[in-house]
Amino acid sequence: MTVSQELLAILVCPETKQPVAPAPPELVDTLNTHIQNGSLKNRAGEVVSATMDAALVREDQRYCYPIRDDIPVMLIDEAIPLPPPG
Repeated sequence: MTVSQELLAILVCPETKQPVAPAPPELVDTLNTHIQNGSLKNRAGEVVSATMDAALVREDQRYCYPIRDDIPVMLIDEAIPLPPPG
C-alpha cells in the first residue's frame, strides 16, 4: 500500500502537527507480530487487535499511525508508541 505524495503532503500528526512519513516495512512487520501476540497497545492503552497494511511514522519517531484498508487512521488515541530510535 502506498500513500500518494499529494496525501502525504497534507497529512500531519493530529496532536503535534509534525509531518508523517511511510514506515519501513520491517517496522510494520514487527508491529504486526506484536499485534498477533496480543502485546501491542495503542496510546489509549487498549490492546491493538487488527493488523495493519502499513503505517505512517511521526517525524520525531515517537508514534506511528496505522493504515488499514488503504485508510490512514489519524486519531491520537489510535497512535502506536514506538521505542526510541537507536
